[in-house]
Amino acid sequence: MVIKVEVQESILENTYFYIDEKSHHGFLIDPGAEANKILSLIQENGWVIESILLTHGHFDHIGAVEDIRKVLSCEVLGYEGGDLYLLNPYYNLSSFFGEPIILEGVKKINEKNEICLKSSRSFSLKVLHTPGHTKDSCVFYNDKVAFVGDTLFKDGVGNTSFPLGDEAELWNSIKNKIFCLPESIVVYPGHGEDTLISIEKKRYQ
Repeated sequence: MVIKVEVQESILENTYFYIDEKSHHGFLIDPGAEANKILSLIQENGWVIESILLTHGHFDHIGAVEDIRKVLSCEVLGYEGGDLYLLNPYYNLSSFFGEPIILEGVKKINEKNEICLKSSRSFSLKVLHTPGHTKDSCVFYNDKVAFVGDTLFKDGVGNTSFPLGDEAELWNSIKNKIFCLPESIVVYPGHGEDTLISIEKKRYQ
């Protein structure tokens, strides 16, 4: 099951739980703020978070990671090359919106990886590298869901005006990677409402 939690420091952002209903184990995706709110939900529901997954290294997607990791002692996974953002408050934009964030100790993944629950190997997410919004942007997906960060939205696409953004890369990622996924997949973006691959594909192709 997918549970969306809206969190906010300076920007409203979607944090997601992707939970195996049988084992109550799962993944936490892009905890951007309000660590106590996120941790309370985990405790109230008896969930076991095996990994924190990062779609990219901007501050509004990583802001609560350190506080949550300290409590849960779980691994944090992000796309290779992500230290450019995670370790640099200029590139992760935190220096513009408050206290600078430096996030160390993130395990690097790439498109060869499939992330599986230890408690249930069939409950898993694959990885797509989708640069454009950032160099390290990625999508976590399977045949039902796609957590796309800020690459694609309902009725819109990611902003490429931030440092190292690239509009040509963004459209290549969307049209040649995301739109090649099954059209029935539900798209869960970093901001706003969910949508379907079929709907957004029809909009832009």
